[in-house]
Amino acid sequence: MQGFRGAKFGMTEADVMAAITADFGIKQDAVRVEDNQAELTRALVISVPDLLEGGGRADVAYVFGFKTKQLIQVGLTWSRATDEKMTPERLFSNANILRAHFLSAGYAPESIASNAVINGGLMMFRGADAKDHTTVLLLQGSFREGEGNQRLLTPSGVVVYYIADAKKPDIFKLPAGTF
Repeated sequence: MQGFRGAKFGMTEADVMAAITADFGIKQDAVRVEDNQAELTRALVISVPDLLEGGGRADVAYVFGFKTKQLIQVGLTWSRATDEKMTPERLFSNANILRAHFLSAGYAPESIASNAVINGGLMMFRGADAKDHTTVLLLQGSFREGEGNQRLLTPSGVVVYYIADAKKPDIFKLPAGTF
């Protein structure tokens, strides 16, 4: 896993913009730019209909590093905010389709975790490849009590992160001893 579709880790904004146009036919005037004030990173964000066939409209965010200004992460998001017709059932289905895909995609077996309860939902998949590039699939939502103390999740979003270096991300951190 070197990135997402035509956008590869280490590319510049101009390179990623060309990949966005090639992959989705989206021109620069339809791309939103978002700055993360805490991490001092920058993202190019697009909206894509049926990014996952039949899965509804999703946002794709291409994140560029603090120091390198190169692609360090790609985030995919499905929710009611990205598609007003999105349902909890569609989100659950999207997450299951993606989990099955990732489980068979050749990630290092010792790096794989799946179906873990986390704050705000389920980590449906986490895995790393031979270069330590990491993929994370989250099914976000809220839990409620079901029959027999069973906790039931009502999904509100699906998020996929493709991360170049999860252990040492290129984000702003206060230098040691400066505060």
